Amino acid sequence: MSCPDCFRGSERTDATPTGQVITLHGLPTYTANPSTGKIPKGIVVIIPDAFGWEFVNNRLLVDEYARKGDFTVFMPDFMNGNACPLWVIEPLDTAMRTESFMGFLKNLYDFIRTVYGFGPHLIKNRMSVTMPRVIDFLTKLRQAEAANLPVGVAGFCWGGQHAVHLAAEAPSNSKALVDVFFTAHPSSLSFPKDIEKIKKPLSIAVGDKDPLMTPKQAEETEAILRKNKVEQEIVIFEGAGHGFSVRIDRTNPKQTEQAIQAEVQAVRWFAKHFEMVRSGDAGTV
Repeated sequence: MSCPDCFRGSERTDATPTGQVITLHGLPTYTANPSTGKIPKGIVVIIPDAFGWEFVNNRLLVDEYARKGDFTVFMPDFMNGNACPLWVIEPLDTAMRTESFMGFLKNLYDFIRTVYGFGPHLIKNRMSVTMPRVIDFLTKLRQAEAANLPVGVAGFCWGGQHAVHLAAEAPSNSKALVDVFFTAHPSSLSFPKDIEKIKKPLSIAVGDKDPLMTPKQAEETEAILRKNKVEQEIVIFEGAGHGFSVRIDRTNPKQTEQAIQAEVQAVRWFAKHFEMVRSGDAGTV
């Protein structure tokens, strides 16, 4: 299930996205390419957090992956225009800052505004609605842009659940829909059921203050994947909470450094496995 931290955080004002908005396989999509003259090593599809494909933080993440990894990166509107509105951040922060029942009552208005804001997002973006949209996009991508390139999926918070479910695709002799996965602070997972189904290489970045994947659950996830011989990488960030890789306060040096480390983790993971796919030494990929 989701928690209030899924809808909290800060909007970046320190940079401006440099990618493009296109329509790809029927969906509005934000995209970025490697630096001029660089040949893409593979394609990364980002499934974002609750604030969706137009959120500046998510678009800047697309830019960074493209620049640091020499990837072509796509972030489609898998929510069909039903992302959580950014104005939810302020009233939620106010409503959750209370320490008593009376304080909660004083902020009841903000609480109601918050529910009004993120409620439609939760209802309209159920897995049963969005996963077919994601699979359709990836299927068409594999047949076209990714016909001769490896594909990775990076899922954040809301998108993390999709990434984990997609990673359950069993290896086969035919070309996989997705070759490798990364997720940061995934939400709405069922432990250990969802983890036991994973078949594809998966890297996870999670904070030790994240209530949606606790350190114990992260350790159990690692143990299950090792037992099932699934290539994995799990990095626990000390002091980090849910959403730390996307929505942290960029004026906080420690939080900024941890967000950058999560970017590096993802880029290295994708680059390693893309090279394995291209060389034909993919193993479990």
